[in-house]
Amino acid sequence: MRAFRYAPPDTPLAVLHADASLLFVDKPPGLLSVPGKGPGLADCLMARVAAAFPGARLVHRLDCDTSGVMVFARGPAVQRHLGLQFERRHVLKGYVARVAGHPAENRGTVDLPLAADWPNRPRQMVDPARGKPARTHWRIARREAAATRLNLFPETGRSHQLRVHMAAIGHPILGDPLYAGEAAFAAAPRLQLHAEWLEIRHPEGGAPLRVTAPCPF
Repeated sequence: MRAFRYAPPDTPLAVLHADASLLFVDKPPGLLSVPGKGPGLADCLMARVAAAFPGARLVHRLDCDTSGVMVFARGPAVQRHLGLQFERRHVLKGYVARVAGHPAENRGTVDLPLAADWPNRPRQMVDPARGKPARTHWRIARREAAATRLNLFPETGRSHQLRVHMAAIGHPILGDPLYAGEAAFAAAPRLQLHAEWLEIRHPEGGAPLRVTAPCPF
């Protein structure tokens, strides 16, 4: 497993949408969502959001190497409301990924249960015996010379779900330090995974709200 070296990007907070209840931001790649354990891991998106918007509360996370849309709650009641939306799978999510090789089909679904690979944490693994249900829908956006750009739509939200699922079907995400082989890891300067859009039901009134962050790769 490749060593984790944390060097958070020195970029300004990118606010995508803000109102009295919600805050959507575009997380840059290489920034932890929450503080890590150990020295030098305090800088994270949550800390930057809290400094700019006191009282903002965490609702969900993205992997350190993943970029894209994250939503924060502006108060405990909104945090509970959004937490239930995630728990009940009312939240819709769309990702963009570049993967190694060319899938034979134009679309498909990966339905493989996932569990922690405890001896190799933070890795996750497919585990039919003790894994939790995990489902990812995918669709080809564009075929490249040696790679494929995919739209990914996770139905569940397991840790590293998209990364493990793509690797499990033989098309690891380029630049992935945990699940890609040497060639796929070296094929991109960063993990080629971006949370392009997130749709929730607004806590005030319940109307759908979709917020988008353009894919940077």
